[in-house]
Amino acid sequence: MILTDTHTHLYSEAFDEDRHDVINRAIEAGISRFFIPAIDSTYTESMLQLESDYPDNMFLMSGLHPTHVKDSYKEELQHVENMLAKRKFYAVGEIGIDLYWDKSTLTIQQEAFRHQIKLAKQYKLPIVIHCRDAFDEIFEILEHEKADDLFGIFHCFTGTFEQAQQAISYNMKLGIGGVVTFKNGKIDQFLNKIDLDHIVLETDSPYLAPVPYRGKRNESIYILKVMEKLSELYNMSTEDIAHITTQNSKHVFNI
Repeated sequence: MILTDTHTHLYSEAFDEDRHDVINRAIEAGISRFFIPAIDSTYTESMLQLESDYPDNMFLMSGLHPTHVKDSYKEELQHVENMLAKRKFYAVGEIGIDLYWDKSTLTIQQEAFRHQIKLAKQYKLPIVIHCRDAFDEIFEILEHEKADDLFGIFHCFTGTFEQAQQAISYNMKLGIGGVVTFKNGKIDQFLNKIDLDHIVLETDSPYLAPVPYRGKRNESIYILKVMEKLSELYNMSTEDIAHITTQNSKHVFNI
């Protein structure tokens, strides 16, 4: 059984003391592909090191995270452009809009999001969307930018059934992680109405650990708990969940 973690920050400082143990635990459990989203330029070196250490397992993205769209965002976007021009990446991400932490940066977050969508189209890459308290703002931009060459993943999807359908209408897969195991997560109430072909698995580690690890540091091996929950919701074997979601990830990332 092969599993894919489509969203994990394995370069995070949270793993500095046991990063290799965390990765090897996951690999031994059958999780063989890890897609690594960017945050900003300060993490580029550690992301490249991760790829160097595990060339068969790590697949890097380039992008500017919306919570890091600050005064220097134009320089950061230039860094993203430079990296995309220099070498292969598997997605532009994570990008989007986050109004939970700071609403005052909405205008420049919107500008950065649009700019990076255009880069993704230029390089024929998927986008990986971060959305927090910003579904309407995200959908407004996707509606304007929608095209056959716009596709990707709505990372850490936490919306309603209607919002899920809207995201899918823009050629987005839904990234499902630990939230599906939360009692107050709500997406478990409708997820099985959505064809599994629209879903990929993720952890967002070190964040959003699934039950029974909620509140603790998340890691890629815990994607097994997400898979088990989907197996329950869809009344399918874990092997089928693993196979279908991994095929979906391969389709999105073109590997």
